[in-house]
Amino acid sequence: MATNAVPLQHPNRFYINGAWVKPSTDAEIEVISPATEQLYFRVASAQVADVNSAVAAAREAFDNGPWPRMSHKDRAGYMIALADELNKRAPDIASIWPNEMGILYSMSSAYSPGAGGFFRYYASLAESFPFEEEHKTVTGAKLGLLVREPVGVVGAIIPWNGPIMIAAFKVAPALLAGCTVVLKASPEAPGHALLLAEAAAAAGLPPGVLNVVTADREASEALVRNPDIDKIAFTGSSATGRRIASIMGERIGRYTLELGGKSAAIVLDDCDVERAAKTLAERGCDMTGQVCAALTRIIVLRDRQQQLTDALAAAFAKVKVGDPFAADTQMGPVATRRQRDRVESYIAKGREEGYKVVAGGGRPKHLDRGFFVEPTVFANVDNRSTIAQEEIFGPVLAVIPADDEEHAIKLANDSIFGLNGAVFTDDPDRAYRVARRLRTGTVGQSGHLTDFTIAFGGFKQSGVGREGGVEGLHPFLETKTIILRERPSHLKPA
Repeated sequence: MATNAVPLQHPNRFYINGAWVKPSTDAEIEVISPATEQLYFRVASAQVADVNSAVAAAREAFDNGPWPRMSHKDRAGYMIALADELNKRAPDIASIWPNEMGILYSMSSAYSPGAGGFFRYYASLAESFPFEEEHKTVTGAKLGLLVREPVGVVGAIIPWNGPIMIAAFKVAPALLAGCTVVLKASPEAPGHALLLAEAAAAAGLPPGVLNVVTADREASEALVRNPDIDKIAFTGSSATGRRIASIMGERIGRYTLELGGKSAAIVLDDCDVERAAKTLAERGCDMTGQVCAALTRIIVLRDRQQQLTDALAAAFAKVKVGDPFAADTQMGPVATRRQRDRVESYIAKGREEGYKVVAGGGRPKHLDRGFFVEPTVFANVDNRSTIAQEEIFGPVLAVIPADDEEHAIKLANDSIFGLNGAVFTDDPDRAYRVARRLRTGTVGQSGHLTDFTIAFGGFKQSGVGREGGVEGLHPFLETKTIILRERPSHLKPA
């Protein structure tokens, strides 16, 4: 069983240019364990000067270092070594995660090996992805080539809810492409980013290829504003995403944004209501609802609303909330006091707007410390209400009645977000038909189903671009057309 030990070698340093560097000031960030409200550890807090140093190292490594000029196969070798190091550190990844954001230890233990898997997956694309394609040309020249080259220096900004996985979604394709990276960890959960830096050092990545800092708002904005950053890859709130897009737009910088969600699950008339409620309740407690793709708007045909609401309430009432390291706990705390306040404010807003809480709605009475909230269900909610339109990022579900299938689709699409969705039906043809009409990045049949080996991302204000799979490599590449009058020697004869 994991403990509150901190398995990091250099929490008071930044990883810049292949070395553990002393910060420019003594400023620190305290990381508080959400289950105990006790200090977990302290990390150095990057200032603008530290961020600029990390960017300068990445810029030098891209402009003059060996990394972008290596073959994709050679870079893949380093990535496999990095994956091996992450696999060795999987127990450390698993123990840090609950202590920083409250995920169940059983879940973090299951997910932790996946980070290395993503580096291994992108390494496997080194010889199969078409980094150079031959094309016929209408210019009269002999050959046209479409080549895909690294976008440059990447600023990768990750949130606190799934830091090691989200870092892998960004850093792995960037490295294969030939980019160099400045990874900016969140102040609430910096441990995984520092561990990734340790793994990179052990794998022997050349200096400046991966640089890691932990920073709060001012220094983070300095990363986005730095003109030596060619691309920002960001996961976080839609409000911050809009800010990043406006800053990058000033210099036509590249960016991908994986942002918020208010995802709808449509429960149709041919599925088992009890089974649907069980599925929705189980996934609604994952990571204490701190999942951007969580299914939090439950749209059900009006004549089945009461049955589904009762089943959800009964399922949530049985959830055991408590210590994320305890084997019988089914839901841990939210990440921070600020996040608990946010969730509680939305529950209060729902009540103020006249909606009935049929499960939860408060703090667990048996827990006198920790950032715990009860899993909560609101009944008979109007889709235009605050709790149905705004992302809460906690275990709060809103049950919304629909007149028929057509109305359910309209309600699902009536949102500024479009990240995830589900259609609960036993008919795959019906699931496909409805899925094609939903304005959202992913749709699963009868469950919360997402797959980063294909692609993940959102429509509308849920983001720009995709992460995962081959689609997740494209944003780290620029395309160039080369037109030649003769075939170059590295190509096979026509």
